[in-house]
Amino acid sequence: MADLPVNLDHAVIHVSDWERARDFYTKVIGAEAVATAAGGYVFRLGAQQLNVHGPGAIGTPVARIPVAPGNSDLCFRWRGKISDAKAHLEAQGIDIELGPVRRFGAMGEGTSLYFRDPDGSLMEFISYDA
Repeated sequence: MADLPVNLDHAVIHVSDWERARDFYTKVIGAEAVATAAGGYVFRLGAQQLNVHGPGAIGTPVARIPVAPGNSDLCFRWRGKISDAKAHLEAQGIDIELGPVRRFGAMGEGTSLYFRDPDGSLMEFISYDA
């Protein structure tokens, strides 16, 4: 493995409704919504960010096959017990599609829950806490 000075800065998602996405990503995921000049949002999670394409705002350049609403697959690290993540999702009225199940993530073995954003993109919370 090369020892390069590289970390993930941002990824891009696409949403069909700005306010619905803002509500989901702030209340369910815990992101900070930052308004953009184009009338949309970016969602910050600590030192990483989700750039967002949506109605009236698509950045350039784009991927050869651009992201579209419902075709993202994102995993977020839950800093705590997966049972707390499950309770949080249930309190927000989010249906859990799968889990808790054991998965392998960036920090090794963890326990995950799978659910969907309002556009149908697959979301995952993974916890490395026992």
